[in-house]
Amino acid sequence: MRQRDDMTFPFPEYERRLAELRGRMADRLLDAVVITDPENLMYLTDYQTTGYSFFQALVVPLDDEPFMITRAMEESNVHARTWVELTRPYPDTGDAIQGLVHSLREFGLHTKDIGYERNSYYFPAYHQDYVHTALTEGRLVDCFGIVEEGRVCKSEHEIAIMRRAARATEVGMRAGIEACAAGVTENDVAAEISAAMFRAGGEFPAVMPYVTSGPRTMIGHATWEGRVVQPGEHVFLEVGGCFRRYHTAMMRTVVLDELSPSMAVAQDRMKLALREVKAAIRPGLTVSDADNIVRSIITDNGVGARLITRSGYSIGIAFPPSWDEGYIASLNQGNPAILREGMTFHLIPWMWGVDGDKTVGISDTVHVTARGCESFFTLDEDFTCKPEHAAASAPVADPVPLRPEIA
Repeated sequence: MRQRDDMTFPFPEYERRLAELRGRMADRLLDAVVITDPENLMYLTDYQTTGYSFFQALVVPLDDEPFMITRAMEESNVHARTWVELTRPYPDTGDAIQGLVHSLREFGLHTKDIGYERNSYYFPAYHQDYVHTALTEGRLVDCFGIVEEGRVCKSEHEIAIMRRAARATEVGMRAGIEACAAGVTENDVAAEISAAMFRAGGEFPAVMPYVTSGPRTMIGHATWEGRVVQPGEHVFLEVGGCFRRYHTAMMRTVVLDELSPSMAVAQDRMKLALREVKAAIRPGLTVSDADNIVRSIITDNGVGARLITRSGYSIGIAFPPSWDEGYIASLNQGNPAILREGMTFHLIPWMWGVDGDKTVGISDTVHVTARGCESFFTLDEDFTCKPEHAAASAPVADPVPLRPEIA
């Protein structure tokens, strides 16, 4: 390892992460692991690039020096950002997987027990088949999750970075709320959110802001498409701020009118769900129990709405296409996994189908502490009401003149 002081975290943080990974490797009787997930590469080495659609891997032997396989163009990121000293770049005209196999042979790992991330988006089946065919002297073992075991609980250094992401999230959300008005487009709102986040020091998020208005809020994972916001409608906003690839996320709702009785109920149900689950969160609580708290409150709403998803998910390091670490931990029914200090969750007691045609949301990102949890945010949870942008009242008809004979 090449010691340096210009990475995202102090150098001992990376030494700890690598040592803990090797401890898990030893527990699984693995001589080496091939890590291909971009978030895991970032976690272990500080490596990042937008060019992750090309094959890249960190090979970590149990006892020897790690090395990276990258596209030649990306090798500069290894030297500029990481502690990794050994690289084996491949040209655009080369075969990346052949390069991986040759490197495993070069470092004497081809006869060993090697773990690889079988579920990685970026190590497709045809690449895996090639390695299985070429490395017949050793044993290839699925080790998906071996790095995530370390990622699920954030260190104090990671929490500090997420606080910087949270500032970008909150600044962006404030700008989005301010921009919501009758006559603007969803694109206008998204532009204000994005500009505010980036000016506040935020970096490009794994997902750009979700901005939908009126009937479009009922479309799952829809976002801005140029629609003009109409008087009296509501606008659903979900913003994920990013700093050094770490994310925090938040949902809020803007109503261009006074609150209707149904919308008031929805607001109160979501705020209650957040309040109750945050009061219950502590190390040792199962994720199923946390989900049940949220789900029972949202289900009992009386306005026709549903919680159609899990009620929360782990959040942290992310590259497109998602800021979601839910594959590591999610608040789901029937899941006996327990919460531990340092876990970070986006809590999402959102409501789909208020009055049958409105989706609304209030959410929070929290981290689990020794005895409870803390939010990363300070922004008020209430819906923002803008009655000055309500639909104009229907004009009052002029009175019918009386006929002279009955005047």
